Amino acid sequence: MELKRDVFGNARRGEKIFLYTLTNDHGITIKITNYGGIITAVKTPDKSGNKTNIVLGFKALEDYLTDSYIENCPCFGCITGRYANRISKGKFKIGNSEYTLPINNGKNCLHGGITGFDKVIWAPKRIEKPDLVGVEMKYRSLHMEEGFPGNLDVTVTYSLNHKNELHIDYKAVTDRETVLNLTNHTYFNLKGNEGNILDHTLFIPSKTRTVNDGDLIPTGDFSDVSGTPFDFTTPSTIGSKIDLLSDGYDLNYVLDNPNSKLVKAGLLSEESSGRTVEVFTTEPGIQLYTGYYIPEIQGKNGENFSRYSGVALETQHYPDSPNHSNFPTTLLKPGEIFKSKTIYKFGIK
Repeated sequence: MELKRDVFGNARRGEKIFLYTLTNDHGITIKITNYGGIITAVKTPDKSGNKTNIVLGFKALEDYLTDSYIENCPCFGCITGRYANRISKGKFKIGNSEYTLPINNGKNCLHGGITGFDKVIWAPKRIEKPDLVGVEMKYRSLHMEEGFPGNLDVTVTYSLNHKNELHIDYKAVTDRETVLNLTNHTYFNLKGNEGNILDHTLFIPSKTRTVNDGDLIPTGDFSDVSGTPFDFTTPSTIGSKIDLLSDGYDLNYVLDNPNSKLVKAGLLSEESSGRTVEVFTTEPGIQLYTGYYIPEIQGKNGENFSRYSGVALETQHYPDSPNHSNFPTTLLKPGEIFKSKTIYKFGIK
């Protein structure tokens, strides 16, 4: 196991930003920066032993700071919060108090607002143990930051072990009632970012999805996916039915996980490379997003991304949960500790 720290560059206000490289003994290398808690690269071997990066990201910090990247908000590899996904019209209530958030996605608030957790600087701490290496990220989100109540202390810990597992552990406490939904927004392309992900095979065990309106806001209803383009209970390629959808896949699947147990949420694989990624989580849902709105964007080191360049498997609570009493609650109260775990396990078929 090995952990290295390098200077990644300077943020817009001159703050020094670091890049941490986690490596295990089986050829897995993961790079993480404390700007936005972004996973910038995950290198894994294919069935022939060739190692390449399988997630969307840049080799230079400045590429994450450009106006074109920020305005289009593809959210490559970042920690997403305070509230991942959408809140309808940027409004929600806690008791008799109504809170208003920035509108940054049509009529709605997406991924925590204008300056969500993906654009803040996290305080990092190295973790080195015999069986794992990692980095702990801490951030204090002040009361009314982006419109959310409460001083919120968040800890996100990334760790890589000998089982080729990337563990992401979330923890948070607040000093007044607030809402919280955290995820990681990594996009995978198991061919090493060559071509698109339409030929990737996906398995999601869920038979149920939350039903959305035209703005991707849940109506509060649930629907059986059987016999629809949303059904991945039998493994099938992402592109096999995507032409039936105007914008590709961007929906929340309901996981059978009422007691926050660690359950299998999905399996992504790709035939030519033999690579696989299994997803496990304690969260009640997983958002499948196939990157329809990824802009045509190029990094300074030659990275090229566009529509369907990657697929995100975001473990989280349901979209717009604060406005739906029949959804698992995202309310966090003083004295409570929010905890969540997601595991991405890398393998070869």
